[in-house]
Amino acid sequence: MPHFQGSQASIWYEQVGQGPDIVWVGGGGTAGKDWHRFQTPHFADRFRSTVFDNRGIGATTCTLPMPWTIEDFATDLADLIRHACGGRPVAVVGSSLGSAIIQQLCIDHPELVRVAVLMGTGAWSTGWGWDYQEAEIEFRKAGGRLDGMMAVAHYAAMLYPARALGDRELWPKLKALMLEWMESDANEESLVPQWDASLRFDQREALKSVRVPVHVLAFEEDVEAPPQDGEEVARLIPGATLHNLPGMGHGSWYGHKHVEINALIERIVG
Repeated sequence: MPHFQGSQASIWYEQVGQGPDIVWVGGGGTAGKDWHRFQTPHFADRFRSTVFDNRGIGATTCTLPMPWTIEDFATDLADLIRHACGGRPVAVVGSSLGSAIIQQLCIDHPELVRVAVLMGTGAWSTGWGWDYQEAEIEFRKAGGRLDGMMAVAHYAAMLYPARALGDRELWPKLKALMLEWMESDANEESLVPQWDASLRFDQREALKSVRVPVHVLAFEEDVEAPPQDGEEVARLIPGATLHNLPGMGHGSWYGHKHVEINALIERIVG
């Protein structure tokens, strides 16, 4: 599995499939390999997928002092596209923090973007979402951590809609996925360095300058990035297309409604 030295970080990445490039950008606590479970197999026969670990998680390392900014994360993404995709414009797909990183890529490096797909996104952190992230960061800085079923119960309510949580067949599957995530310690490892950037960015003015094709996927039952946040991003970016997806939450791309979401992404990037 290759590493390369970018301008600020040593970045781990992996490529699968053949065809036009899709680069998948994870949210806070999401490792590159997580896209392999429900996304990249769907695209492998028509597209080449590149997954990678953002700084702050997994095998990617960065020795620069924290806090890191969204601009720093976008620099890593630009370095990756130039190194692994030949610097050609690519489709970029992200969720949550990954969407904010892609938005910054569209602002700073539009020549690298063929089309952007943004899931569960916003232009800035505000309201309940700001308080929630700040509380989590302060909890960790004070020495707290969340493990096992306590962590699963906490985050499941943030990631999935009520009908998914109440589905007696689906919930055991989601619980197993989340327990695996908690046991990896990826969330605890990455929370402060990644969430701090998510807490403090504000792209509202800069997004007005974006001129690349952008599709915003807003999940109607998203607690972490309420649909009005995605609607704001779509209004700010000239020509952006908004997709309001009913019955979905912030993490529905992972083990809940991934079949429907993958089909929509395939139509967009194809």
